[in-house]
Amino acid sequence: MKQKNDKRVQKAKDFKGTMKKIFSYMSEYKLKLILAFSFAILGTALSILGPNVLRKATNRLSEGIIAKAQGVNNAKIDFPYIHKILIIILILYILSMIFSSLQAFIFSDISQRVSYKLRKEISEKINRLPVKYFDINKQGDILSRITNDVDLVSQNLTQNLSQLISSIITIIGVFLLMLYINIKMTIIAVLILPLSVFIISFIIKKSQRYFSEQQRVLGKVNAEVQEQFSGQNIIKSFNKEANSIENFKELTDELYKSSWKSQFLSGTMNPIMNFVGNLGYVIVTISGGFFVMKNIINIGDILAFVQYIRTFTQPINQFAQIVNNLQSAAAAGERIFEFLEAEEEVVSSNKRIDIENIKGDVVFKDINFSYDGNNMTIKNLNLDIKAGEKIAIVGSTGSGKTTLIKLLARFYELNSGSIYIDGKNITEFSKYDLRRILGIVLQDTWLFNGSIMENIRFGKLDASDQDVIDAAKMANADNFIRTLPETYNMVINEEANNISEGQKQLITIARAIISKPKILILDESTSSIDTRTELLLQTAIDDMMIGRTSFIIAHRLSTVKNADKIIVLDNGEIVEAGTHNELLDLGGKYHDIYNSQFNR
Repeated sequence: MKQKNDKRVQKAKDFKGTMKKIFSYMSEYKLKLILAFSFAILGTALSILGPNVLRKATNRLSEGIIAKAQGVNNAKIDFPYIHKILIIILILYILSMIFSSLQAFIFSDISQRVSYKLRKEISEKINRLPVKYFDINKQGDILSRITNDVDLVSQNLTQNLSQLISSIITIIGVFLLMLYINIKMTIIAVLILPLSVFIISFIIKKSQRYFSEQQRVLGKVNAEVQEQFSGQNIIKSFNKEANSIENFKELTDELYKSSWKSQFLSGTMNPIMNFVGNLGYVIVTISGGFFVMKNIINIGDILAFVQYIRTFTQPINQFAQIVNNLQSAAAAGERIFEFLEAEEEVVSSNKRIDIENIKGDVVFKDINFSYDGNNMTIKNLNLDIKAGEKIAIVGSTGSGKTTLIKLLARFYELNSGSIYIDGKNITEFSKYDLRRILGIVLQDTWLFNGSIMENIRFGKLDASDQDVIDAAKMANADNFIRTLPETYNMVINEEANNISEGQKQLITIARAIISKPKILILDESTSSIDTRTELLLQTAIDDMMIGRTSFIIAHRLSTVKNADKIIVLDNGEIVEAGTHNELLDLGGKYHDIYNSQFNR
C-alpha cells in the first residue's frame, strides 16, 4: 500500500500543447465565445472610461473654485454640468456591470459544458481501455483525474478567461487614455513595467513546476485514501493502523510541500505587485503635482491619472495570477489527456457472426503470452475442447489458469498463436459478441450499488423478475435472499459489505446463469461458499453445464472430479491432461495435489 515517493519536482511536459487541447474543446461554442468576449470588452471599456469622464467634472469644479478664490466677477461652479457628468458616469458603471455579468454567465456555461464533455469522454474511455491499464494504474489516481483534475480545468476556464480578456482590454485602454491625457506622465508611469515583467516572469518560472507536482501528488493521495478505505478489514486484522497512518502522513506531507510552495509563490505576487503599484502611484503623484504647478495639466487630469495608474497595475497583477492558474490547469489537463490518449483495446472486428448457432468448440493453438513482454506466463499451449465438454483447469498459484480464461475473453491480446471458437478465430468476433457467448464468474466478486434483483439482471438486462428468481434458485441463492430485509429489493451498499462473501458469489453465479451463455467459465466461483452449500450448488451447476462447454478453475479438487477432462498447468504449460482417475493412476502432479488435500 505504501507508495514510493518521487521527490523530483516536475514541470508540465507540454504547456502549449495541453492548453491548445483544452481550448479546442471550446471551439464548438464559437458564437457564445464571441458574445462573451464582446461583453467582456464592452464591460471593461465602459469601466475604464469612468475616470476620464470624471476628469471633466473635476476640472470644471476646480476651475470654478479657483475662479472664486481669485475673486473673478460672476465666478460660479457649474453644478448642472457636474450633475450631468455624474449621471453619465453612473450609466457607464451600470452598463459595465450588466455586460460583465453577462460575460461571466456565458463563460460559466461554456466551462460547465466543457467539463461535462471531458467527463463524458473519460467515462466512454474507461470502457475502451484494456484490463491491463487498470492492473497497473491505481483506482484512486484515475478517480482523481475524473474529479479533481476536471474540476480544476473547469474552474480555470470560468474564472480566468473573462479576467484575461478584461486585463488585456484594461491595459490597452488605460494606456491609450493616459496618452490622451498627458504623454509625459504616461512615459513616467510605464517606467514601472520592466520591473513588473521581471517579477512576474520570475514567479511564474518558479511556481509552474510546483503546480504540476501538486496535481501529481494529489492523485497519489486519492489512490492511498481509496486503498485504505476499501482495505480497512485487512488493515485492522494485521494491526497496521499505525503503518497506514504513517504512509498517509508521508503522502500528505509531500502534498503539503508542493502545495505550500506553489501557493506561497502565487501568493507573493499580490503584495509584490501592490508594492510596485504603490511605487508607481508615488512617482505619478509627485510628478503630477509638479506639472500642475507648471500649469501643464489640470487637477482633474492628475486625479484621473492617479486612478488610471492604480487600474493599470491591477490587470498586470491579474494577468500574472491568470498565468499561474493556467499553469495549474495545464498540469491537470495534462493528466486528463494522458488518460484520454492511453492505448485502447485492440479494435474488434465489425463482422457480425450469428452467435445463436455457436456450439462451443474451443481450440487453443500455439498460445504464447506475457504480461510484461519478457516473462512468459503461457508457453506454447495447445488445447482442443469439444462442444459440451466440461474442462477443469488446475495447478498451483501463478501457473496461468486465470490468464488462460482472460485470453479467451480477449481481456488481453496474445503475443502469438490463435484461439478458435467453432473454427473461427476469436479476433473475427466483435468483442461484444464474443463476451455474449461467454458466461464468466470470476474469483473476485463484483456487485454494484443497487438491489439484488438489479445485480442479477445485469447478466441479461431484459430479463423478467421471474427469470431473475429462477436463476437465483438454480444458483441456490433464493433461500438466503428471501431471509434478507426486502428480499430481492434489498440494496447492496457501495462497499457490498452488507452481505457475506459466499452470498456475493451465489449472486454472481446467478448473474452468469441468467445470461444463458454458450460457454461457461467458473474461476474459483465456489471458494467462499461453505461445503454444504457447495454440494447443493454443484448439482445446479452440473445441470447448467449440460449442453454447454464449461471451464472450471479450482484449487479444491473435490469440485472437478466429474470433469470430462482435467488440465494441469505448471508455469504456463500443460504438464498433464486426462480424467480424474487417469491422472491419479499417472501418479504425477495432479496425484500430488490431490493427496495433499485428501490424505492429510
